[in-house]
Amino acid sequence: MANGQGPDAGERGNMNPTSVEDKLAVNKFDIDRDVHIKVNDRICQKCQEHPCLYTCPASCFKLMEGHITFSYEGCLECGSCRIACDKGAIEWILPRPGFGICYEYG
Repeated sequence: MANGQGPDAGERGNMNPTSVEDKLAVNKFDIDRDVHIKVNDRICQKCQEHPCLYTCPASCFKLMEGHITFSYEGCLECGSCRIACDKGAIEWILPRPGFGICYEYG
């Protein structure tokens, strides 16, 4: 840092951007056996847009063979999937106390 004003242009140019995956890797997840998000496949199969694929910041939703799969273990508990799904296919509740994501580690 030059004169306490932050990194100079040369230092800034050498910095590598951190990926979302790298940032998520430093969070602590206490995985519960009870699933806190459930996807109604019957409703989901009728959806053409699949907004859950694009709104989940942790990419917990995947489209595989025309079917949406969900992995709750990496969920950030933001609720964006529930808000984005206008069909009501997502049942979302907070994990039990002591489980889920711990942000103070990342």
